[in-house]
Amino acid sequence: MNADFAFVDEVTSGIRWDSKYATWDNFTGKPVDGYLVNRIVGTRALCAALERAREKAEPRGFGLLLWDGYRPQRAVDSFLRWAEQPEDGRTRLRHYPNIDRHEMFEKGYVATKSGHSRGSAVDLTLYDLTTGELAPMGGHHDLMDSISHHGATGITSLEAENRRHLCSIMESAGFSRCDHEWWHYTLLDEPYPDTYFDFPIA
Repeated sequence: MNADFAFVDEVTSGIRWDSKYATWDNFTGKPVDGYLVNRIVGTRALCAALERAREKAEPRGFGLLLWDGYRPQRAVDSFLRWAEQPEDGRTRLRHYPNIDRHEMFEKGYVATKSGHSRGSAVDLTLYDLTTGELAPMGGHHDLMDSISHHGATGITSLEAENRRHLCSIMESAGFSRCDHEWWHYTLLDEPYPDTYFDFPIA
């Protein structure tokens, strides 16, 4: 691993994670190339910003649950290969019910050169510190649909409020949001804005 990267759980406290691309629970339907362990990696700058975000979430009664951080370029390449395969329907209803596979890239849900591969982007949500339950957000991780956009209609007032909480927390900790994915945030002051890494998460 690059010396300026770290496992988030080793340098922050009180942050939960479930690395979706290391599991079968993602839009490809299987673990993704480069994800050899279920842990989250990021630049040390990302980790410090996440610690600030955790501190800002706590007074509101929330904790952070991370789904993805650093993403090896080989994982992005595997997404491209997957998109060229015939549709089998296994994950479509859950992850891309209203578009075709290739449209994930055209509509900006998946990038051929991902900010995740620079080490300073993160996918995450909030959970209730009292109950441990995930906060209702009006759609799950990697639901590639207009309902996942910030300001989307068709979600409840509570779900919209929780999205605003997450956005406020992350922006105040130094992140910018992705307008069409409520869970995706990128560090404003990236240490490697032009570098795409490919070391595995192991």
